[in-house]
Amino acid sequence: MTTTAPSDVRPDPPEPSGDRSLAEFGYRQELHRSLGRYASFAAGFSFISVLTTVFQFFAFGYAFGGPVFFWTWPAVLVGQLLVAACFAELAARYPLSGAIYQWSSRLSNLSFGWFAGWIMVIGQVVVVAAAALALQMVLPAIWSGFQLVGSDPAPTSADGAANAAVLGVILLVLTTLVNVVDNRVMSVINRVGVTAEIIGAVLIIVLLLTHSERSPGITFHTGEGSTGLFGALMVGSFMAAYVMIGFDSAGEMSEETHNPRRTAPRTILTALGAAGLLGGLIVLGGLLAAPSLTDGHLGVDGLSYVLTSSLGDGVGRALLADVVVAIAVATLAIQTAACRMLFSMARDNQLPFSHRLAKVNPRTGMPSAPAMVVGILAAALLLLNFASPDAFLAIGTTCIVMLYLAYAMVTGPLLVRRLRGEFPGSDGVDEEGRPLFSLGRWGVPVNAIALLYGLFMTVNLAWPRAAVYDPAGGHWYFQWFTLLFLGVTLVAGAAYRAYRARATVAEAPAYA
Repeated sequence: MTTTAPSDVRPDPPEPSGDRSLAEFGYRQELHRSLGRYASFAAGFSFISVLTTVFQFFAFGYAFGGPVFFWTWPAVLVGQLLVAACFAELAARYPLSGAIYQWSSRLSNLSFGWFAGWIMVIGQVVVVAAAALALQMVLPAIWSGFQLVGSDPAPTSADGAANAAVLGVILLVLTTLVNVVDNRVMSVINRVGVTAEIIGAVLIIVLLLTHSERSPGITFHTGEGSTGLFGALMVGSFMAAYVMIGFDSAGEMSEETHNPRRTAPRTILTALGAAGLLGGLIVLGGLLAAPSLTDGHLGVDGLSYVLTSSLGDGVGRALLADVVVAIAVATLAIQTAACRMLFSMARDNQLPFSHRLAKVNPRTGMPSAPAMVVGILAAALLLLNFASPDAFLAIGTTCIVMLYLAYAMVTGPLLVRRLRGEFPGSDGVDEEGRPLFSLGRWGVPVNAIALLYGLFMTVNLAWPRAAVYDPAGGHWYFQWFTLLFLGVTLVAGAAYRAYRARATVAEAPAYA
């Protein structure tokens, strides 16, 4: 197994007093190691953020699938748990920032790993933008004064789409500031936010289930406008797929976590498990408590409509306020993960302006330049919402595809290593002297199913369905947006790699 940095340009030698986990990989301890187990859990849970993403995409899932779309939730959860189990093994063995890039590079080669990191970081930037757009689903429902543009708050309307972009930019300014200040401040906000989100999620579940209007048997029915069970499930799965990503963030924060070899694997799995359980119950509760399944509100206004109509304005708005906190913390956590990916690739001199992007403020322990880059790029993406309301779905689906593909670029090489007998089982110990997390004899089947699941969902999500991506017609670029965006990302990455290779050759000394 490789134990040096995956780079053709070596980092500075580790300091004698540096952390052992980093020294053996050839890195210095620059980020401040101040996160405990709960903060590590919070990093993964807040990226997933069930309140943010379920409220954001519930209406879409119901509109296309009807009540039966609920069953896509446990199916996606099982698939992602298999992926998370593979990631937990890697987090124990490679406790490094830029997890996807680092893992893929060490399991395959630098070029392949670079593209995995490149796709992942671009995907994370898109996820930041998509998460910030979620404010539109709740703030106007709390108070009409939050509708700063126009009068129609529906995110599928021109007014709603434009207002979503404005609210999103305001949120990105705040999260960028926090990502520059100090990782202890960021950790406190994350922990408080996640605690509030968990409490709010439990309250929402209890209140929805105690206000049920129908039995769980309704989940076996498709919607009136669905095109068949299979089609309903394939499109309805978008919501679950969008929710259950980002659990690898606990691995992204490894260099800032105490005892990362022991902590990160467990928090990756617990973050996804907790989010999966809470999210599934919220979806079920929303279906059971909705005043009507046929009046059209559930497919447009989603869970915000259920809370305010079933629980009353006062209680409903109080719970929606908790959702706002969850959205803010989720946006912060996703931006932080993207910053760590940029930092990790830059310190290996693998990105433009690497010297600047790899610089860590010694006082705050934060890489400030990546935070600014991610914030500005995500804000620029939000401007697409001014062009058309369809941009909301295009941005959301694109980010899922990018992350799913990057995940497959880890599970794929990992499976090859296992089949060759080159990936270790339970060798090595963690910081407490206990065996590292390992799947043991289940490694190959779990890994194989995780890879197949990831590839299948990538194709399903990226498929250019006109009825999904361009329902109004006339915007072919939104129908093909995901594939076009992915193509541009790959071409831009290949162009930079080619340019960098030529520049390296040109700068090499000539010997007689």
